[in-house]
Amino acid sequence: MALPILFLFSLLTIPSLISSSSVKDPELVVHQVHRAINASRRNLGYLSCGTGNPIDDCWRCDPNWEKNRQRLADCAIGFGKNAIGGRDGKIYVVTDSSDHDPVKPKLGTLRYAVIQDEPLWIIFARDMTIKLKEELIMNSFKTIDGRGASVHIAGGPCITIQFVSNIIIHGLHIHDCKQGGNAYVRDSPRHYGWRTISDGDGVSIFGGSHIWVDHNSLSNCNDGLVDAIHGSTAITISNNFMTHHDKVMLLGHSNAYTQDKNMQVTIAFNHFGEGLVQRMPRCRHGYFHVVNNDYTHWEMYAIGGSAAPTINSQGNRFVAPDNRFSKEVTKYEDAAESEWRSWNWRSEGDLMVNGAFFTASGAGASSSYGKASSLSARPSSLVGTITVGAGALNCKKGARC
Repeated sequence: MALPILFLFSLLTIPSLISSSSVKDPELVVHQVHRAINASRRNLGYLSCGTGNPIDDCWRCDPNWEKNRQRLADCAIGFGKNAIGGRDGKIYVVTDSSDHDPVKPKLGTLRYAVIQDEPLWIIFARDMTIKLKEELIMNSFKTIDGRGASVHIAGGPCITIQFVSNIIIHGLHIHDCKQGGNAYVRDSPRHYGWRTISDGDGVSIFGGSHIWVDHNSLSNCNDGLVDAIHGSTAITISNNFMTHHDKVMLLGHSNAYTQDKNMQVTIAFNHFGEGLVQRMPRCRHGYFHVVNNDYTHWEMYAIGGSAAPTINSQGNRFVAPDNRFSKEVTKYEDAAESEWRSWNWRSEGDLMVNGAFFTASGAGASSSYGKASSLSARPSSLVGTITVGAGALNCKKGARC
């Protein structure tokens, strides 16, 4: 994933990464993580819709969700659970779907909202398709909330989260994203800079932290659907419906970029659907919790990685393709077997269908799994129910979403 350079960019301070100190009792670490997550959930005042999906049970059965939009920020789980987005700011309503000038965006447009310095909870006045002229470069403490409207970000460059924190992307249709660049783009009220050619990702996270990407429908972009690189961490990717794409999700810049070694990403309750090929996700260096996702299609492999990432796969359903050459869920890349055999990849409680199989590696009880555990997995038999609402939801005011 190439770096689209923003010359003269005023770099924000990246939050400190999690310590890599050794842990004496790895199983105790896992239990402590689960206790902390469950305690925080109890404090959310769950509405108990009974779906088994802890995010949805937190807010979806509230018929007044439209009047309590910012409560969504208290429903995040996993490594990105502290992403508050624009929870503490004003509501901003997008009334203008145009994007004529990336340097001087108009009041009422999406671009005008995302570059502001103050926290904002961004919603939409009506159904709209926004074809961005250049990358949508976000400022910190923003939520883009598409509930109540059918909002498509499509046909141009898409969303870039670069060196900022506390972002929530929820309820959007993100598709047919193209490359942008060789243009000036504004990233704050006080600054704009020259962008080189971008990759054309749906959501590009570069040096970002405390990010939550939830309940979006993503497909058919130039590069990745959701990519996170260059020291990004504290990320949850949940409840998304992904289809018709090759390289779905890249987590980690390159084998040589060791600053990604403390990356922590939760991938939970997503539906990986038809027309997908590979990278669900492809991981490097960091710690990745892949939990209660439904994999109903892949052409090459589902989960891959290089540079010794820790991958904790729990309670997923993997339905292998009929092609007898692609039954394996996993792909170890850029290393001989003598090397990858020591990497910590495990499958726990996963359901393997149609000949699917997961090649595990490593010690099996490594302390690294403590760093790759972000929430308790539900049984894989419940995955169909947990993920049935994956993707952008059709929410109506005055009714449960």
